[in-house]
Amino acid sequence: MIELSLAQIAAAIRARQVSCLEVTLAAIEQAEVAQPVTNAFVEILADRALDQARALDAELQAGRIRGPLHGVPLAHKDCFERAGAAMGVGSKLLAGSAPGTRDATALVRLEAAGAVDLGRLNLNEFVAGPTGQNPHIGDCTNAWDPDRISGGSSSGSGSAVASGAVFGALGSDTGGSIRLPAAMQGLFGLKPTYGRVSRAGCFPRAHSLDCVGPMTRTAEDAAIMLGALAGPDPRDPTALDAPVPDYAARIATSAAGSRLVTLADPGPMDPDIAARIEDLLRVAAELHGPVARRAFPQFAACDALGDVLSKVEASTLHGHWMATQGGDYSTAVHSRTEPGLHIPAQRYLEALALRARMLEDFLQTVMDSADALICPAIPIPVPTRIEADMEGAGRVFPVVAALTSWTRPFSYLGLPVLTVPIGLDRNGMPVAAQLVGRPFGEARLLSLGAGLAAALGWSFTPGLPARIDGDAA
Repeated sequence: MIELSLAQIAAAIRARQVSCLEVTLAAIEQAEVAQPVTNAFVEILADRALDQARALDAELQAGRIRGPLHGVPLAHKDCFERAGAAMGVGSKLLAGSAPGTRDATALVRLEAAGAVDLGRLNLNEFVAGPTGQNPHIGDCTNAWDPDRISGGSSSGSGSAVASGAVFGALGSDTGGSIRLPAAMQGLFGLKPTYGRVSRAGCFPRAHSLDCVGPMTRTAEDAAIMLGALAGPDPRDPTALDAPVPDYAARIATSAAGSRLVTLADPGPMDPDIAARIEDLLRVAAELHGPVARRAFPQFAACDALGDVLSKVEASTLHGHWMATQGGDYSTAVHSRTEPGLHIPAQRYLEALALRARMLEDFLQTVMDSADALICPAIPIPVPTRIEADMEGAGRVFPVVAALTSWTRPFSYLGLPVLTVPIGLDRNGMPVAAQLVGRPFGEARLLSLGAGLAAALGWSFTPGLPARIDGDAA
């Protein structure tokens, strides 16, 4: 069953071809098989998941279908509050936290749509880091190759989906934390428009940047999850009251008439990555017409300004803990967070004030008469865990810069971004592009991503090691 997509397994459940309990048992079995390899789970909530599955089978027997996720096993990054379960956020400091008293809004909405919650997933400590390495609870490894990083900070979400343990997972994204593990493991990862999905009950990194979104094996699956998640929430004043389209119903049509662009000066890229991006641009031109190349000189500034917001807001949250329990932090997280205490208020306020102007410039220049921008997700092949180890002296900032240079600028701009798998590098590891849209342009991005991946011949069957087109990666 793990070879099926979320949409396919949901349809099979609705058609009574398989029960919720059977699917959940298979998911638990696969999670337990994958766990010694990937370390994707902090905790497999097997008893809870089985109780949910039995209840959902009873509802199905009575003729009730909760929603499009009825009976589908998912699991989520351990930064979401759960009633009756702990939330350690990958840290030593919160490892012994008391069980939560209520569920995060995102989990409430997925449950309302019928999802089964299989457990808490690994992550970089305090949702901070692009690698998936964690000295407190153990590294999460890549399902394609355990010697390589999974990507982070939503590392367990990527590895659990890629290994076939679950059909989708939630991550959180401040500067690339959904997109990086999706890119490194052949998945679709969606960072929605800022405010599209409620963050209530999700542990923050930087409140001006944080987004919650899905990671799945197909664009259609991401569309189904986003449809269940999106919308306003009285618990989160930043969750915007904008219409929520039927993303899944529009997956086949929303790309029609799309006008695409790319950046004129993409900067240094590994030759394998550059070749796959050029393949994508060629296919995009065949499907949608010429892809214009446009300059955006402020791109690096958006990266730097986003970094200012992230550091200051994170240090505001962690300042007391770092002062009183600094020894409980990893080198990587402490060294990236503490500098925020020394950034002048003027610099922080400038970063906030410039944000609207930078967004307007981007939309009026790069995106003028265009619907989506195509660019790399990561400009280098997926590194090994040794190459990307951030606990060594002087390692933190070069690793972060190498992995997030293409993701953080779009977090600063608050735009929706979909990571799309587009091929393999010389190591047999996934290569991915980002599709960047206009505000609330998720439906178009999902439709574009589905069509482009199909035109490139992308077909991913999960397992260990992860497999593509039926062959071992």
